[in-house]
Amino acid sequence: MASKEDSKFVDEKHGINIESVSDDSLPSYEDAAVTTGAPTEKISPLGYHVDWISVIFLNVSKMIGTGVFSTPGSILKGVGSIGLSLIFWVIGYFFAGAQLAVYLEYASYFPHRSGADVAYLEKAYPRPRFLMPTAFAVQSVILSFSSSNAIAIVLARYILVAAGADHQSTWNVRGLAVGAYTVIILIGIASTKWSLRLSNAIGVVKVITLIFISITGLVVLGGHTRVEDPHANFRRAFEGTTSNGNGLATALVKVNFAYAGFENAFNVLNEVKNPVKTMKRYAPISLTAVFILYFFCNIAYFAAIPKEEIRTSGELTASLFFTAVFGNNRSVTALSALVAVSSFGNLLAVVIGSSRIIRECGRQGVLPYPRFWASTRPFNTPLGPYLLKWVLTVIVILAPPAGDAFNFIVDIQSYPANVFTFLLTLGLWFVRKRRKAIGAPRGEFIAWNVVLIFTMAVNVYLLVLPWVPPEGGIYAGDVSFFYATYCIVGLGFLAISAIVYALVIVILPKLGNYTIRQQLERLPDGAQANSLVRVPNDQLAEWDATHDEHGDVIERKSDSPHDTTQKPL
Repeated sequence: MASKEDSKFVDEKHGINIESVSDDSLPSYEDAAVTTGAPTEKISPLGYHVDWISVIFLNVSKMIGTGVFSTPGSILKGVGSIGLSLIFWVIGYFFAGAQLAVYLEYASYFPHRSGADVAYLEKAYPRPRFLMPTAFAVQSVILSFSSSNAIAIVLARYILVAAGADHQSTWNVRGLAVGAYTVIILIGIASTKWSLRLSNAIGVVKVITLIFISITGLVVLGGHTRVEDPHANFRRAFEGTTSNGNGLATALVKVNFAYAGFENAFNVLNEVKNPVKTMKRYAPISLTAVFILYFFCNIAYFAAIPKEEIRTSGELTASLFFTAVFGNNRSVTALSALVAVSSFGNLLAVVIGSSRIIRECGRQGVLPYPRFWASTRPFNTPLGPYLLKWVLTVIVILAPPAGDAFNFIVDIQSYPANVFTFLLTLGLWFVRKRRKAIGAPRGEFIAWNVVLIFTMAVNVYLLVLPWVPPEGGIYAGDVSFFYATYCIVGLGFLAISAIVYALVIVILPKLGNYTIRQQLERLPDGAQANSLVRVPNDQLAEWDATHDEHGDVIERKSDSPHDTTQKPL
């Protein structure tokens, strides 16, 4: 085990001392125990712009997007009653908290890896070689638009409402969504420091907005507004509760979507000074603060809006609240502007985090041209991942028909994500076992086993119950087409991942009489990446003799030149 002195590094490029608060030395675990996957960048080529304030607001800004403004109606529709709807928001908080504990333990083991899921799954499942990186990379690329297109459309619609323009025109909404998303991507490309500062500022506006709604709701309950009977929805709070598994699972998916983002700061972990200590202290604060705001906002909605109106509100729950309380168009216009700002901040926080996920996938070598994905030039930002997100998100904004897009996109991203979350939690036991095998010390944060079991149980629930038909038949879900389409499509993405792995890593090498090996590449900007190269089987012994287990040329360590002629994939 390394000493504290050994865990300190000097980043000459950015002129600061960096201290890893993990007591594990890099040679003993982060590099040695699992040799496949992206190389560890002990000094972040992206700099260290993420302080504790940015940790809080990267999480807050991703969590508070459109969810609390738009999903209470669909959640109420799924569970059937006000009381159970509120309970689901509490369950969602505990589930997110349990997942957060999993991320904190992984972060304590791998404090120099950004990308969160992509890095942790790589370490938890090193065998079969390249399977997990390939599966996650394919899923990440195909779904890299994630919910961004749906949120961009909501952002555009609320901007048009606030401006008094036509928000019913499909192409007005889509055109503005593309423009707004382009601005967000350009901000991320131009400067990490300023994109974080803008995200932090918008996060403050979001928190103030939810505080205002919460306080207004308490005023409504006190009988000091134009709402005639603010207690009506609470008298028989559990009336109408459903027992249908599909509706309950769909509601929990929506609640999960509202809390999604509690892990966002882990995507930039290697850009945080003292990462483990900072995450342990401030990530739980961000989640708990958002839960409190969510809960009181829902109380406000239920106090001001009749139950049936909430059930049919779709994406307009917050607008109905302002209309019911203030009763004039100016209040709705103001609310629309605030929701638009919130959506803008959400998208900015999302692209900052997800650009690092795609960069890590590229650094693993399973995407073509790993140097392109790993490079931080010319603006010291991950240009390649930002461009990929822009292209795919714009395509999905322009392509799908309007109507069911928001609900379907929220659902479709959740199914593969729940599969990987289940594997991530299960994999933590495998990581612990490997640490014990190499004599690594106890981690700085250890999640309770009961927390891991709870997380896996909820994941199983979310994977199984969506297949139960909803009340009213197979076309009575939260979209107008077959209720389980998103499950089928989600499994289809995983099947594509398996096919790509089998073809590229297994079948083609056998047919071509070569073996896949990883090769370490060092870029001029300080970034590192692995490329997967094809080594002819008759040269395999020579390759293994001249490269270490990480794919680095052995002679390079003694400054000896070595020319490798193997072809990259």
